[in-house]
Order: sequence, then structure tokens, then C-alpha cells
Amino acid sequence: MTLVLLVILAIVVVFCVRDIRVKLITKPLFNYFKTSLPELSQTEREAMEAGSIWWDGALFSGKPNWRKWLSNDKPKLSDEEQAFIDNELHTLLKMLDEEKISEAQDLPEEVWQFLKEKGFFAFIIPKAFGGREFSAQANSTIVAKIASRSLSTAVTVMVPNSLGPAELLLHYGTNDQQNTWLPKLASGEALPCFALTSPEAGSDAGSIQDFAIVCEREFEGEKQIGLAVTWQKRYITLAPVADVLGLAFKVYDPDQLLSNKVELGITCALIPTTHEGVKTGDRHNPLGQAFMNGTTSGEDVFIPMAWVIGEQAGIGKGWRMLVSCLSAGRGISLPALSAGTAQLSARTTSAYAGVRRQFGVPISAFEGVQSALARIYGYSYLIEAVRQTTALAIDLKQSPSVVTAIAKYHLTEHARVALNDAMDIHGGKAIQMGEMNYLAHNYMGMPISITVEGANILTRSLMIFGQGATRCHPFILKEMSIVQQEDQLIALKEFDEVLCKHLQHTSVNGLKAFFNGFTLARFERAPVSGDVATYYRRLTWLSQALSVYSDIAMLKLGGSLKRREMLSAKLGDVLSFLYIASCVLKKYEDDGRQQGDLPLVKFALDHCLNEASKAIYAFCDNFTAAPLAFLLKRLAFPVGKWLKAPSDKLAVQVCSNVSDHNSTRERISHLCAVVKHSAIDTVEHAYLLEKAHAPLMAKYRKWCKQNSVKLVGKTLNEKLSIAMDDNVIDDKSSETIFCIETLVAKAVAVDAKAPN
Repeated sequence: MTLVLLVILAIVVVFCVRDIRVKLITKPLFNYFKTSLPELSQTEREAMEAGSIWWDGALFSGKPNWRKWLSNDKPKLSDEEQAFIDNELHTLLKMLDEEKISEAQDLPEEVWQFLKEKGFFAFIIPKAFGGREFSAQANSTIVAKIASRSLSTAVTVMVPNSLGPAELLLHYGTNDQQNTWLPKLASGEALPCFALTSPEAGSDAGSIQDFAIVCEREFEGEKQIGLAVTWQKRYITLAPVADVLGLAFKVYDPDQLLSNKVELGITCALIPTTHEGVKTGDRHNPLGQAFMNGTTSGEDVFIPMAWVIGEQAGIGKGWRMLVSCLSAGRGISLPALSAGTAQLSARTTSAYAGVRRQFGVPISAFEGVQSALARIYGYSYLIEAVRQTTALAIDLKQSPSVVTAIAKYHLTEHARVALNDAMDIHGGKAIQMGEMNYLAHNYMGMPISITVEGANILTRSLMIFGQGATRCHPFILKEMSIVQQEDQLIALKEFDEVLCKHLQHTSVNGLKAFFNGFTLARFERAPVSGDVATYYRRLTWLSQALSVYSDIAMLKLGGSLKRREMLSAKLGDVLSFLYIASCVLKKYEDDGRQQGDLPLVKFALDHCLNEASKAIYAFCDNFTAAPLAFLLKRLAFPVGKWLKAPSDKLAVQVCSNVSDHNSTRERISHLCAVVKHSAIDTVEHAYLLEKAHAPLMAKYRKWCKQNSVKLVGKTLNEKLSIAMDDNVIDDKSSETIFCIETLVAKAVAVDAKAPN
């Protein structure tokens, strides 16, 4: 007992007596930080400083304020935005036929004209310049609906409203540049593209080889200082048809005409595609999709300084511009494509599985099919929750780079799973190309969403935790800044103050994580009562665990953590699923706690919690040797891993609720465009009609089974006539059954064409 007291006393003295603490703890850690942390490059520093910290910071702290989270506005559309969706968008959807667009490898001319005239390329442009000035919520909703009807058209609309000339001009353009270009972009007179990717630089966009030399040449009759630009770009959407080219390149000033520096950094400019030396027009073929995507190049093309975004003041500011504006693509456009695809899968597969019969019953009755259906439904709810909430963040004038990276990666991956499940359930119908196949073009185009705006593999392994660990952590960024100060005495003093807070923060979170893991988080506070209160408690516990494991990883690995990409990815998964689960809970509250949605909510949350805990276990297993890994797991899981994936019973309940509650089905598929006389309309109409007359159809099919021998070789009309003769049905019922059977036959049919 005396020994224990002495040990406790020694610890208290070490931590409470400043001189002893500085000598034994602070100074060694200060030196360790100084030597282990890598020197940040300018591009890394700018990427790190870009954007803002939002809910990701709260999750990383181990102290998420759930009441504050739920108090954020509900996602909503203005009356003007809703009117646009009900009118202009409704008209556009009727004009689209993805099969014909695919065959022509282009949008019809009338569609191009309609998009320009009705402002589909002007969602982000202010009304003062002739734009729509829509919210991120509206932008996302419109793109998602189009994606469910025509992926090629969705991409065409998405790009001008994402990272590109308009976005960059709004934030960094001069008044003259805005007044010159924004009205043309808004009216469709000038169609934009933005060229960043080059053969040498894909995800590593900072290493682009395209360059410009500062020089003096004659332009429009007078000598002026400008840039001689040489570039070769690929994968540029809209490049083959663009009127104005947004271009990123590195600027060099060998004659020091602008400053005493030679390397001036990445710069962005706007160049008319008709300008001498600009080459566009060549097309790629992105997995057979019809949207315009191609190359652009130029050699020693002189442009005046007025064409640089921000003019001369914009030289070298390009990388900051790009990383600051990337949230549009990651937080709006790609989640929208994912939501459109997932909800297309949910709407059509629920209908198809309800009308497609095997062994005398709908295939939706088979548990194997229900397992996949539950994933489609649960993921559709999850994706919609994250889509709405992330767009809300952007509308709240946040620019959360970590959150948008999470949304980009996980929504595209979850949509891919949902679409694969939909393809599996549709079976042969999904692999026969033609107008009756409403899944194929989205299926073929799915890898494009995975690849663009930062390839998913690198987004997960480098960006989410790589930025989150430093951006979201309450102390790490401060400590990194302090150790790089020149005055070491002042730095050591400041470091000691921050370190004390850091150690207290980690210790408290560690104790809480252990206690909550031991008690299954039963004693944590929740902002609500009822069915989902437990999930808030468990998320708080996992937030504490993430905080502790992150500190352990950074303490041991220091700057090498960013090179341990597999470990970084696993901790990133924990942060990601905490954010996704937060969005699911917010949507459930925002929607008024719809009881029909509760199984979906539980399915999505069980999935998130299980994936987060699996990621922690995988991190521990790969972080250190087996005996230590076992102890490391017990820090937050003292009684073992008790969080489980969604149960089979819950999966069956999800399917039952979606089938029984049309309002629930509508909420997970409201973005799916059901255009009259389309293949989607056919399967939808067949499903709803059969569901409305289920007792009649059950009676008729039972009679057919009992009289199977007598009905061999009979047509549908002949069967119905015999049924009426047997007094099984009357004339009206006969007409209803004929309509349903005809529709079902059309719904499950596939395209077949004569040779040639």
C-alpha cells in the first residue's frame, strides 16, 4: 500500500511541479515532436489550411455536442428552387432518353439548348450576373434526379456547377473578370471546362508539369507582360465542346519580370478556346458514357496577365484556389450522383422484386434477396442523410474539407454496393442492353464517380485521416506550429502549456472510453430518449476511442503516420462512420421520427457502428505485436467487440417496412425520376397496381395453380374467360387482372432486336 501511495505521489509531483515536468516530460516530447514531424511543403500546408472544421472536429475531440448538432437547420429548398424542380427539371427529364443518348454519344441539340436557356449551367452564379443562385441543397437535388434518368446529362450539368471557372471567378476573380465571364457562363453563351489533370499528375495534382514562362510579347497591337503557356491535359469533362478553358499550370519567371523569385507556383487562368494555339476537340470514351470528355493542349501560347484569375495578384495562388473550392465537387456533385444511383436502385429493385415471380412467389419473399434488398434500402437512407447534411454544411458557409472527402469516398462506395445488389436481383434483365434496362448505364458509369475528384483509394488512405488528424485535433496543429518557432525558450514554454491540456484531454478520453466500453456506454448522456438514444451514447464512446487511438498513433509514429497509409485509412474509417451515423440520426430527427423509417435507421446505424469498431480492431492488430494489440483493444473494448452488423431479423424487418409503408419507400427513392411511359414507369406501375389488388391476384393465381392442367397452352384472355365461366372472377376483375399481367410481362421483359 505504501509503495502504491509513493508511486501516485511521484506521478503527482512530476506533473504538478513545472520545472520537473518540463525536464522529464515536456522537453523530451518537444524534441521528439521537432525531429519526428516532417517539414510541410507549401502545397501540403495550403491543403491543410484550406476549408473549415465542422462536425468532424467535434467527433475528433471525444466530446460531440449532440444538441448543438441537432439544432442545425433542416435541409430545405426555397419556393423558387422547388418551382424549378417541378417545372424546368420535370420538362428536362421528359426530354432525356439515356439509351438514345448513348447510341448518339451526345445529348440531343434541343437538350443542349434547353440546358443553356433554362439556366442549368448557372446554379452557383449570382442573380446579379444572370445566374440562378441556387443553394447547394438545390444543386445537389437536381443533379441527383437527373442522374437517376441520365448519368451523362447529370455529369454535363454537374461540371459547370462544380469546381471550374464560375466557382473560381466568384471567389478569386477581379470585378472586370466577373463582369466579363459570369453573364456569358450564366446564359450558356460560354460553356466552361476546367483542365487540371495531366498525364504525369492525377491525384498528385500539385506535381503538374504544365508550365508558363513570364515574358513580354505583343498582344492585340501592344507589348505587354504575360505568360507563354505550354500544357497537355487529359480526362477533361466538356473540353471537346467548351468555349472557355480554365487551366492550371506552374509559373516560372526566369527573367524576374514580376519579382525576385523564379518559381512562382501554381496558377489558374481562363483562356477562350478560340485563342490561337489552343487545341481542344479530341474525345475520350469514358466507359461508353456519352458526356463530353477529352484532351486539351497548347505549346507556347501567349496569354495576357488579364486572363489569369485574379490577374497578376493571382499568380502562384492557384493551389489554394483549387483546394479551397474542391468542396463543391466532393460535397455536392459526387454525393448527388451517388444518391441518384442508390435511389434508382431502391425504387426499381423494390418494384421488380415485387412483380418478378419464381417458384410461384415474388422474389422479394426469398431471404437471400431480402439480404440484398435491405442493403439497398439501408444504404439509400444512409446516402441521402449524408448528401443532405453535407450540402447543408456548404449552405451554412462551411467548407469542411474532411467532411466532403468522407462524403465523396463513402457515398460513392455505398452506392456501388447498392447498385451491384440491384444488378444481382434483376439478374438477366440487368445485363441485356436496351431501353428496358434502367440500371446498365449507371452501372457502367459507376467507376467514374469512384475515380474523379481524388481517386477513392487515395481519398481514404491519405486525405480523410491525413487531414483530419491535424485539422480536427484540438491540439496537434498548435503543437506543430509551436515547435517550428525560432525562439526555443518561448516555444518550450508555450508547448508545455498546450501539452498539459493535451495530456489531460487524452487521459480523460481514455478513462471514459474504457468505462463506456465496460458498461456498453449505458451511462453516457443522450440528447433524446426512445429507440435511438442508445446510438448517441455509443457514438460518443467511439468518438472518445478515436481520440485516444489517434493520439497513440501520432505519439508513436509521428510524421511517419502519413506514410503508414493502411493505418491512416483505418482510423479514417472510424471518423467517417461516426460522421455518417451522425447524419443518419439528424435525418431521422429532421424527418419527424417516422416510425416506418426506424428499421432503416437502425440498419444504417448498426452498419456504421460495426464498421467503426471493426476499423479500430484492425488498427490495433496492425499497429503493434499481438500481445500489445490485445491490450490496446482492451483500452476501449475491455469486454471484447460487442457491436454487431445488422441482424438477419432486422434485414427482414427493413424489407417488410419498405413494402408495407409507401411513404418510407418514397423517402428512400424520392430522387428517382419516374417519367411517364419509361421503363421505370412500367415496373413502378406494375408493382403499385399489383400491390393494390393483391387479394384479387392471390385468388386468381391460386385458381390457376389448381387448374394448371386445364390451362396448359391457354392465352391470358382464354384463362380469364375460363375463370369467369368458373365464377372465380367477374368482368371488372378480368380487366384488372389482364392489365396487371400485361404490365408485369412488360416490366420483366428485355430488349431483343432483329439482326442488322
